Amino acid sequence: MTDDVLIVDGYNMIGAWPELREAAERDLEEARDRLIELLADYQGFTGIKVIVVFDAHQVPGLGARLKQRGLDVRYTKEKETADECIERLVGELMRRSRRIQVATSDYAEQRVIFGRGALRLSARELLNQVRESRRQIEQTIRHRQESRRNTFDHHLGSEWKAIFERWRRGGK
Repeated sequence: MTDDVLIVDGYNMIGAWPELREAAERDLEEARDRLIELLADYQGFTGIKVIVVFDAHQVPGLGARLKQRGLDVRYTKEKETADECIERLVGELMRRSRRIQVATSDYAEQRVIFGRGALRLSARELLNQVRESRRQIEQTIRHRQESRRNTFDHHLGSEWKAIFERWRRGGK
């Protein structure tokens, strides 16, 4: 893993990504789980440490910090917003991390975190990056599957391939 960190405003992504927005209409927990799944794959592919922050949604308590699918998932404390938690995290991490990005489409939050030295990433930009990483993962898997096929053709030089092709077509 690199020293780079991506902090994600979880409910902001759920509201902005079409797939997650639709899932949230059926079941908010399903949408959270799907976001975590997508970001876990993204973290694994890019090596960037991902922290996802969710508002506790008016749930009394001290908040929670969990490891889910290798991600650092945080639920805010009672009466703490995700924005406040993200701002606090940026302040803590600026001393230790090489580069911090915050994914949110909240304009006011973007300005605050930018002022604290973090880079901003809109929900749309992160979605594009996640989609591209998934495309590359799928391409890598396909390539590996194709290269595992142990066909005779893969072991022939171009001269022999041409000879066999002529024979196949009935020539000599």
